[in-house]
Amino acid sequence: MLKQILAKLPRKSSKCDSFDTSGSNSCNNTTNSGNGIPFTNSCTVIATRLNVVKRMSTAIFPTSIVAGNESVAPHVPFKDVSNGEKQSLFISKLNLCCSIYDFNDPDKDLTEKDLKRQVLLELNDFVASGSARFTESAIAAVCKMCAVNLFRTFPPKSYLSARSESEDEEPMFDPAWCHLQLVYDLFLSVISQSSLDAKVAKKHVDHSFILKLLNLFDSEDPRERECLKSILHRLYGKFMMHRPSIRKAVSNIFYRFAFETERHNGIAELLEVFGSVISGFALPLKEEHRSFFSRALIPLHKPKSLGVYHQQLAYCVVQFIEKEQNLASVAITRLLRYWPVTSSQKQLMFISELEELLEMISVAEFEKIMVPLFRRIGYCLNSSHFQVAERAHFLWNNDNVLNLVMHNRHVIMPIIVSALERNSQNHWNKAVLNLTQNVRKVFSEMDEELVLHCQSKLEEENSKSNVAAERRRLTWERLEIAANYQPVTMPSNISGLVKPATCLVSC
Repeated sequence: MLKQILAKLPRKSSKCDSFDTSGSNSCNNTTNSGNGIPFTNSCTVIATRLNVVKRMSTAIFPTSIVAGNESVAPHVPFKDVSNGEKQSLFISKLNLCCSIYDFNDPDKDLTEKDLKRQVLLELNDFVASGSARFTESAIAAVCKMCAVNLFRTFPPKSYLSARSESEDEEPMFDPAWCHLQLVYDLFLSVISQSSLDAKVAKKHVDHSFILKLLNLFDSEDPRERECLKSILHRLYGKFMMHRPSIRKAVSNIFYRFAFETERHNGIAELLEVFGSVISGFALPLKEEHRSFFSRALIPLHKPKSLGVYHQQLAYCVVQFIEKEQNLASVAITRLLRYWPVTSSQKQLMFISELEELLEMISVAEFEKIMVPLFRRIGYCLNSSHFQVAERAHFLWNNDNVLNLVMHNRHVIMPIIVSALERNSQNHWNKAVLNLTQNVRKVFSEMDEELVLHCQSKLEEENSKSNVAAERRRLTWERLEIAANYQPVTMPSNISGLVKPATCLVSC
């Protein structure tokens, strides 16, 4: 369009010698060319044409979204301008808030910091009043201001230990929170407005913007993570076209945390958001959702810092199993794979989650995993850590667990009875011994004949193992005798007449 307009301008062999100091490019009517030929009003024509071009370009690219061309000064309060100018003032104030200040030095730029805070408060009040019109230029200005203020690189983490070992440490607070909070509140208020058209806003609240927003969940400031949690929940509900990309991005965060770094500050908040997201999944579950369950959620049981987010993780797992019960066997199988061997606190969390899953599992799915499951429970019954042993014994207080054991007692009782007998003979804790006697009484009331059969079979196995142990002891004694045997050195002239003794060892 500009080329077409400029092509219609008159072509002259010479140019104007001087320009007006006001920038209008106007010349004196009596100005002569270099060869002495006068021309009249040529520069005035050019200026007129350029003004036409300027008006047309302004129509195409509004001055309200061009930096430095706001029609209203940003320091003017909204109440002092007309309704027609409030939109321009809104964008002017957003552009003013793109200035960043150093909060590590509390005495630096105090006036500018306070001015920015006041402007941010005005913007929040203006949006909350419902007077703002969210045109594309306004949305672009909001996203630009949020990106400049929020998107930043966090300093590298210098953990000396896992987060689970330092849960009681004081959280770190961002010194710029007085500004960051107002920016978060403004963005949340904008995306919560019913007048905001998601189809228009998606051009600026795009995939890249959301990825950078998700990276902020690694902030060490818990206040920031709480704000991000509310914003992510609102974005997921408002921008339906971004839902698959949000799920994929969160899955990647979980993958990286579980299998690579095991360091992230916002896993609990992300899981809390996805607890409500999972509850909204339609049935039957898509393959993408099943994959998210088995490949993203369940591996989160592996890191050492499980205690920080286990409550939210268990809730998400339960939400999935309420959707499809056959996922319970998958969850239990993977829990047994990631079972902690040396961490007693994680074992307590695993047992509690197992109990919750056993309340929801069907009999058919339970039969698939009952043997490895109760072998693991048997190990927990014999644990030298009294809290783990006690928690494993408390499983029998659950009616659903007892009902499952009742229907499959011929398989489960031989495993558990042997563990109970070992406890009654060897465990050091008196409370655990009392709980063992209580479980044995429950089993006797359930099927006394089967319990007696299991005990007799256990005694038979113990006698066989004792015989085998005695045989091994005798074998090792003979091997030691043979190893300590010193052959007698004979003179060379009679060595052929004496045959050295041989020691036969039979196993």
